[in-house]
Amino acid sequence: MIHLDTPLKNISKITPKYAKVLEKMGLVTVQDFLLYFPFRYDDFSKTVELGQNYLGETITVEGTIIKAKNIRIFRRKMTITEIVIQDKNNTPLKTVWFNQPYILENLKEGESIRLSGKLAIDKKIFSMANPAWEKASRDATNTGRLVPVYSETAGISSKWIRWQIKPLLRFAKDIPDILPEETRKKFNLYDLRTAITQIHFPDSREKLVRAQKRMAFQEMFLVQLKSLQVKKQWEKNNSIDIKFDEKLIKEFVEKLPFKLTNAQRKASFEILKDLEKSKPMNRLLEGDVGSGKTVVAAISTLQSISAGYQVAIMAPTEVLARQHFESFCKLFENYGINIALLTNSYQEINNFQFSIFNFQSIFNDKILKNKKNSREYLLKSTADGKINLIVGTHALIQKDVRFKNLALIIIDEQHRFGVAQRATLQQETMSIKDPVKSPNGDHGASGEIKTISHLLTMTATPIPRTLAIAFFGSLGLSILDEMPKNRKPIVTKIVPPSARNQNYNFIRQEIGSGRQVFVIFPLIEESKALSEVKAAAEEYKKLQDIFPDFEIGLLHGRMKPKEKEETMQFFKEQKTKILVSTSVIEVGIDIPNATVMIIENAERFGLSQLHQFRGRVGRGEHQSYCFLFTESNTQKSIERLKALEKTNDGFEISKIDLELRGPGQFFGTIQSGLPDITMENLSNVKLIKFAREEATNLLKVDPRLKKHPLLADALLRFSEKIHLE
Repeated sequence: MIHLDTPLKNISKITPKYAKVLEKMGLVTVQDFLLYFPFRYDDFSKTVELGQNYLGETITVEGTIIKAKNIRIFRRKMTITEIVIQDKNNTPLKTVWFNQPYILENLKEGESIRLSGKLAIDKKIFSMANPAWEKASRDATNTGRLVPVYSETAGISSKWIRWQIKPLLRFAKDIPDILPEETRKKFNLYDLRTAITQIHFPDSREKLVRAQKRMAFQEMFLVQLKSLQVKKQWEKNNSIDIKFDEKLIKEFVEKLPFKLTNAQRKASFEILKDLEKSKPMNRLLEGDVGSGKTVVAAISTLQSISAGYQVAIMAPTEVLARQHFESFCKLFENYGINIALLTNSYQEINNFQFSIFNFQSIFNDKILKNKKNSREYLLKSTADGKINLIVGTHALIQKDVRFKNLALIIIDEQHRFGVAQRATLQQETMSIKDPVKSPNGDHGASGEIKTISHLLTMTATPIPRTLAIAFFGSLGLSILDEMPKNRKPIVTKIVPPSARNQNYNFIRQEIGSGRQVFVIFPLIEESKALSEVKAAAEEYKKLQDIFPDFEIGLLHGRMKPKEKEETMQFFKEQKTKILVSTSVIEVGIDIPNATVMIIENAERFGLSQLHQFRGRVGRGEHQSYCFLFTESNTQKSIERLKALEKTNDGFEISKIDLELRGPGQFFGTIQSGLPDITMENLSNVKLIKFAREEATNLLKVDPRLKKHPLLADALLRFSEKIHLE
């Protein structure tokens, strides 16, 4: 007897060959199959009689086969299947399929069939090429309706999936409906059985939209429940309250060589107020490229260190970690702050390297020359509290890294770190000493207060506010949506093949004026290590031929960290004039002298990623340029790229990117566990708002979901695949 947990391999119509493919797709049971939703629909719902009015339209026609034959074209090694039908008005329709001779095994003269496709005319006779078809005696499954189209894989077609799922839909009623009945009634949502049925085989466009909203609401409801639980759990922790030293911060800001934007001031104030609380801060600082996140992070860092605590900054790459290290050394040059850099390749302490402060009395160059000793010394200095600020990569979460009183953790490009990695760094600080607090509240064995560090995460990917709230509802949100006044907009141009030489001449002029150039190109198969090296090397060689007079650097993901660092250092020191790079250059690289960004095959990147690349230039006083090289001449590609010509506003570009690619593509793998239906509906502000309000209200009356066991179980399963911390 078939039930929801019946393995698909035990269904008589699903042979072992198909069952094996389904298993690779993650579809093992009947329930898995029922929850495998279409990603789009072919609208074949317009069933009509043949007529001139419908030329160029997608329609469905029913008729009787009056002629059927296969035609072999030997010189082209091709078979054309030709069928002619007559509708009830005896109007003929000729249909052809290419290399599908097996169709005639199922369709014979005299049979009635339905055909769905675009109506054309061929030698005064109505025609269709490669139409969808099925016998008229069957229920409309592949024609005559909104027809579901599923993500396919080798050996399994949408048509096959439709035939297998349809008879199994009767079991949809047995899937527990996790949404409380009162919630469904309140928002006029379908019950689960109806939603699943209408998603697979919708009776109308309206019913499909309603079914999709039901499923999207369910997932977003789980997102918000999880988010609120994370927030509540977080707020149970204690943290060190760091008082806002207005005089210190005011003096620091006044000494900066630039004026803070209003957005920077507001974000800094929000963070400083969070640091004053005895509950740990959990805030996301979101800002466009060049909007000044680093100085906002520096203000909170200075405040924490001046109060007697340590700060850790974790970056996703060694290049970015080193850049942060150098930036903070410069910002804190006159503040007596000891700063260290720790990655898998480098261990440095600013006071030794720059000879700025008083650290040299206990530190000599013999120690640093010995890599093992330098690491030991750095770790001991960090554990003793002598290092005030430590900047690093994943190396910061290695077991031998210990802190004396870490009060603030800053994570750059937080989505590039896993939840476990972020949590490890914080858990290192769960029992730190608090020299300020009196021994009250939650105490450790020694009578000291157990605390957790404040957490500030940063991202340079501009995310529309509604989307940020949807995904990061457990975090406070600070947005830098204002650029420094002295920033010159980057001039962006689409460059077709015919204009390349002219563009190269312009680049020669820029380099002749002392400027530098980035060249980025896409990788078609990023997972294949050798393809990256080969593609980078080919581009490098091509540009050497075009610019024989200039030194050219090469940067790609397969290089050793030391090689990458050396390449970047040569570029910073202007020893190389052109840097050829793969997308490893996307985030955080700061070369003020670079004024030209060339992006090869720009149409292969998303708009948001192109905007990130563009943000590598325009960081100095000189006018900067971004050239989008493309060989595509399709209107869609060119229209998409024109958005970058029109605006430098990352938030505006992210909105366009979101509309064009949908949230799933926009986010990439950040939240890949969410279903497509949910991702597509993330732009629905009302849906997110209602889901959050409902989740808030439910947790007020049933915080542990004891009265909603189905929902509690679903949330547990959801938490295993999606992480919102």
